[in-house]
Amino acid sequence: MKDILIKNNIKSPFQGVSAGHKSWKGGGDTFSIKSPVDGKNIGRVKGGSSADFDKVIKKAESAFKEWRLMPAPQRGEVVRQFGEGLRKQKQALGELVSYEMGKSLQEGLGEVQEMIDICDFAVGLSRQLYGLQMHSERPEHRMMEQWHPLGVVGIISAFNFPVAVWAWNTALAWVSGNVCIWKPSEKTPFTALACQEIMKKVIKKNKLPEGICSVIIGGRDIGAQMASNPRVALVSATGSTRMGKSIAKIVAARLGKTILELGGNNAVIISQNADLSHAVPAVVFGAVGTCGQRCTSTRRLIIHESQYDSMIEKLVKAYGQLKIGSPLNEANHVGPLIDKDAVKAYQKTIKQAISQGGKVLSGNEVLSGEKFKSGCYIKPTIIEAKSDLKMVKHETFAPILYVMKYSTIEEAFEIQNNVPQGLSSSIFTLNIRESEKFLSVAGSDCGIANVNIGTSGAEIGGAFGGEKETGGGRESGSDAWKAYMRRQTCTLNYGEGLPLAQGIKFEL
Repeated sequence: MKDILIKNNIKSPFQGVSAGHKSWKGGGDTFSIKSPVDGKNIGRVKGGSSADFDKVIKKAESAFKEWRLMPAPQRGEVVRQFGEGLRKQKQALGELVSYEMGKSLQEGLGEVQEMIDICDFAVGLSRQLYGLQMHSERPEHRMMEQWHPLGVVGIISAFNFPVAVWAWNTALAWVSGNVCIWKPSEKTPFTALACQEIMKKVIKKNKLPEGICSVIIGGRDIGAQMASNPRVALVSATGSTRMGKSIAKIVAARLGKTILELGGNNAVIISQNADLSHAVPAVVFGAVGTCGQRCTSTRRLIIHESQYDSMIEKLVKAYGQLKIGSPLNEANHVGPLIDKDAVKAYQKTIKQAISQGGKVLSGNEVLSGEKFKSGCYIKPTIIEAKSDLKMVKHETFAPILYVMKYSTIEEAFEIQNNVPQGLSSSIFTLNIRESEKFLSVAGSDCGIANVNIGTSGAEIGGAFGGEKETGGGRESGSDAWKAYMRRQTCTLNYGEGLPLAQGIKFEL
């Protein structure tokens, strides 16, 4: 990855950090980034100021005027080239994702693969931006719908998926004819700058304006400026519910458009008809993968009373076998939390859950020693709780799994749905009636509902998103592309007369 990474003064499995910041002349705050893996400094990034954001907007608007006129299949070819650039840099970029964010190397590589996959999806989509044609009630008239790009799309991404969720948005936005401004998490800027370097080469090769793809590093102030600027047609924001509500309010005040991917409090139901040999590994992976820092992480486990003791025994045993350590070591199952503030939130949540009647069955420990010197390593925790426990309804970005019993499947559905969030859900059952009820209108109220697989692991072919306080937006596959375009209804009169709709007569 020498062409987009430079050597750094730290010893790491990759060759350095993104060179993108070398040309950055931001006038905002400076962000010093430490890896949660070993606590070492990755580097410093100079963030953008309000004036810098205005410059970025102007370049984006200028680029849009050219980019929107390019035929969609040609835009698809540009996205294809970006996907090829990601393929060439997959290993190094995956390592960078893992080191900067703290997720396992397998997951870091998987995240880059998601970027590649959505580029492939977008290339095909570039020839399928279909409209509709319909019959008019007026003779010699034709009616149709067509879709046009919105303009400038602002993307605010979170640290837990530092590159993939951006790609879900930007690949679709690009082939739809939009230009994109990306504000990555200030906790993971270097992966964003690395992606920018890859795309810069593609843009230069195709002699296109650089404003098609822009990155600006910054904190809440830059996010708020993006949300309030009427020249940003769509703001796609991923993060906490609190952040999403703030963004939604600002954008709605100017009647702008949003895609919001916010909190998740995802549950797995273990039916009396479940195959525990499948359920246990799925629950463990869902609960501890990315150290519980996915929006789709499994946070609640709703177990039928007949399966409860057996499931808990297997689960506690599996947690006892987890290997915790550097995510760059593929032998380890669990890496660190993103930073020490996340560790404090983990400790505070467990303390509050216990005070409310929860009982810790496994975990509840911050790890120390040379192997864990960053101070960001903890043990995944299982807490036995009642479904109405206050903390059960609260999302904590940490590997805390609440377990509880149920008696009837209707009760399980009620527990599953009785939280403010509505992202992902799952049931393990070999009973077709239970699975079909779970997928029916009387079952899960989430945007994602799975049967005999866990809550994590969404594929790019399906639309991704949730309901309630999760935000209601959809990204990635299916017809999510429509969110990045404006619909236009057209009527063409090719006759010699001027008949009016509804048979209205108007004569002069």
